[in-house]
Amino acid sequence: MDEIRMVDLRGQYEKISKEIDLAIKEVLLSTSFINGPAVSEFTAALETYMGVKHVIPCANGTDALQVALMASGLQPGDEVITADFTFVATAETIALLGLKPKLVDVCPANFTIDPVEIEKAITSKTKAIIPVHLYGQCAKMEEILAIARKHNLIVIEDSAQAMGADYIFKNGDRKKAGSLGDIGCTSFFPSKNLGAYGDAGAIFTNDDILAEKLRSIVNHGMKVRYYHDYVGVNSRLDSIQAAILKIKLKHLDSYNLARQKAAATYDNAFSAEKCLTIPERVSWSNHIFHQYTLKTIGVDRDLLIDKLKQKSIPAMIYYPVPLHKQKAYASNDYAEKNFAISNALCNSVISLPIHTELPQEQIDYISQNLIEIIQKI
Repeated sequence: MDEIRMVDLRGQYEKISKEIDLAIKEVLLSTSFINGPAVSEFTAALETYMGVKHVIPCANGTDALQVALMASGLQPGDEVITADFTFVATAETIALLGLKPKLVDVCPANFTIDPVEIEKAITSKTKAIIPVHLYGQCAKMEEILAIARKHNLIVIEDSAQAMGADYIFKNGDRKKAGSLGDIGCTSFFPSKNLGAYGDAGAIFTNDDILAEKLRSIVNHGMKVRYYHDYVGVNSRLDSIQAAILKIKLKHLDSYNLARQKAAATYDNAFSAEKCLTIPERVSWSNHIFHQYTLKTIGVDRDLLIDKLKQKSIPAMIYYPVPLHKQKAYASNDYAEKNFAISNALCNSVISLPIHTELPQEQIDYISQNLIEIIQKI
């Protein structure tokens, strides 16, 4: 059996290597390395896929969040509500701009930001919400959007882990994760469901005025060359990454389907285990499994990970420390009683290998060994 990887980027590349190599070569021959035709072509393709009027490509997903906040007209000291249980980029970009991260707890079963907690956290200083679509599944966007309308708040979606996921409205309508709020942000980090071969990101909006401002900010605040209307940044998507992403975008739905099939097989293996809780499937979103994350119950998780490692099975903890306990974001404003779910998840979650090339042989090996280890410890 081949080596088990959390993500098999080499196997994925080998299947589309001819397309990728040709796309890269075309960029090299064109010498249009910045804002070249490949960027325009990928942008247009992604607008069609996402069903949005405007895609603004940028250098990475963290920049996407920062630029979105910069374009939103917020002032230092304004509060931005986001999830406590997530990757640091959301809180990081808020703090970098002199805004105040307002961290709130998440839902216990699907791990996304809890709308009830959002409403509790709103003050006169609150100006925006950043819901995070975690592990490949959307947050409760209809409820969040209703709260935002009620309080006149901006909604910036962090859809870095849910590229290609569908949000399903109560009336049956569907929209892509990242296309529902005022602004959507995503990352094309190599391990993402749609991953580049380096850093890359994008911003989504249906607002023409916001789009113009976002495009300007990512390019030093320029609308016209050497005329700077805004304080901007240098955050452009390079042409080689755009060319790669255009090829991989054509395969995204099949990649997500492969992840869903692997997840279903894991589910069947683990559903009867009392010490494990399989990922919840919600009515308002499909799940495209950026991560396959189990909750352990009454298990020594560190010992479990060590035993899996002895069997050459990698496993990860996303995330071991909630944001409100991180040294950089700790605050006397936070009470531990308000983060019971995030704290519990950080102590119980474990993510298993899941990717587009995961063969049945490896899924079976991982599942059987995990069950055997749990039954022994």
